[in-house]
Amino acid sequence: MLISLTIRNFALIDSLEIDFSKGFSIITGETGAGKSIVLGALGLLQGKRADLSSLKDKEVKCVIEGHFSVAKYGLNEVFKDLEIEYEDITIIRREILPSGKSRAFVNDSPVNLSDLQKLTEHLIDIHSQHQTMELSDENYQMQIVDAVANNENVLSKYKENLIVYKKAQSQLKELIQKQADLLKEQDYNAFLLEELVQANLDGLDQLELEQEYEKLNNVEFVRESFGQSIGLLSDDEVGAVHRLKEVKQILQKTSGISKDYEELYNRIISVEIELKDLSDEIENQLESVSADPEQLNLINERLQLLYNLQRKHQVTTVEELLVIRRDLEERVDLASGIDDKISTLEKEIVKIEEILNKYAGELSVSREKAVPTLVKQILEILSLVGIPNANFKFDFTTAKSFLANGKDELQLLFSANKGMDFGVLKKVASGGELSRIMLAIKAILARYSNLPTIIFDEIDTGVSGEVADKMGVIMKDMSEHMQVFAITHLPQIAGKGNQHYKVFKTSDDETTTSQLVLLNYEDRVREIAQMLSGKDISDSALVHAKELLSK
Repeated sequence: MLISLTIRNFALIDSLEIDFSKGFSIITGETGAGKSIVLGALGLLQGKRADLSSLKDKEVKCVIEGHFSVAKYGLNEVFKDLEIEYEDITIIRREILPSGKSRAFVNDSPVNLSDLQKLTEHLIDIHSQHQTMELSDENYQMQIVDAVANNENVLSKYKENLIVYKKAQSQLKELIQKQADLLKEQDYNAFLLEELVQANLDGLDQLELEQEYEKLNNVEFVRESFGQSIGLLSDDEVGAVHRLKEVKQILQKTSGISKDYEELYNRIISVEIELKDLSDEIENQLESVSADPEQLNLINERLQLLYNLQRKHQVTTVEELLVIRRDLEERVDLASGIDDKISTLEKEIVKIEEILNKYAGELSVSREKAVPTLVKQILEILSLVGIPNANFKFDFTTAKSFLANGKDELQLLFSANKGMDFGVLKKVASGGELSRIMLAIKAILARYSNLPTIIFDEIDTGVSGEVADKMGVIMKDMSEHMQVFAITHLPQIAGKGNQHYKVFKTSDDETTTSQLVLLNYEDRVREIAQMLSGKDISDSALVHAKELLSK
């Protein structure tokens, strides 16, 4: 339940700190006094959007902070699912900075507005005239039936399987689309793969092949070059080896004169040995060089095939071609095996459908059983609040597909008077009737749900007298199960509260400020008397006010 509220620099409120109690709390005040401001502040705690217009002083940040006692409401799993730290006294804070930026915190940890909204829907329900229109929403109507039918566990299992079902359907859709795409490419991919397989690329060394091609393609040139080189090195009269021998003989005569000359001589010997060895190697290479037109043609064809494949696939290496080949193999295999995957997934979907139909059937039976009890309870309350001849019909039909909450489609039909035909609720019920129907619904839900706090914002609009008194009794009864606030203009309802808060405005030469205070008994008497007779409070109004408070 809401145990305290702090508001700073919001709309017409400079600073407000107020504590609340359990039971039935009344909030009254003249039109324009600031009741909507308090609701607006609570709306921010629920995660509603805010802007700079909310700031009273545009240079100072706005802070809204609510303290909620949640220990009795079993919300640990909600906090866990939202990854928010749980505290028995949970503190929710919203800040609006002068820059316009908004921040939200739960137990001093920052949270996004989406998570804040998911959390606070378990903490507080602000019921306004706008919310009465929810009665026309089929999902909301079904939630009412499910609450009375105690369908929470079955509905949870249904929704878990529905998530799996939708995921499987999505996967099947993707597979079928992929199959269609692959079939379009299947023949071409198979052709490309066959080309790469026939090329026999495994272990192929492109550089080595290119070098071998160059050797075979230049046999005559190599033989001629090697022959000339051997002649220049080994000719008996002018060859380099012969000339080097003559130099060696000359330097041998000077080698004994000094160590420097001996070093020169030794170097000549080394050069002679190396040159002789080089000449022999060139001669050996010459003997191994031979023309092989057939091998040259084979290598040329191999290289041309390789170059063509590289151009086609826009790559430059054998390794890249092998990667492409593996990718094509996977595509071809996938296209071949995708039928099996589709078949397997379709069987899984059939199994999930069986489970969903089982839970949907259980929900349908449970709802049908709960409706008479629900209708009876609604009619009992409506009879108290001035619609004694009302009647309801919950018209169920079965959908062809799985819905978010089963396979039931619901149309809520209403008749306000005897002899009148049933009609769709939103079309035949007046605004005042909708308000009282919603009060009845909320009163019933209070018995079956575990909501900590509800705030009724002028739900009594359009009623008075005995009906207003009965509405007050109903809200009073609800407060036995939960914390209830009623913003009201009716003294009959105001007198039913366990505590009474008043919203009022004060003004000076520069500014107007709204305030909210808890009234003592004497103040309550005067406030209710003023609601009865206006600003000029009569003695009879004071007596009547005391009577209302004593009931």
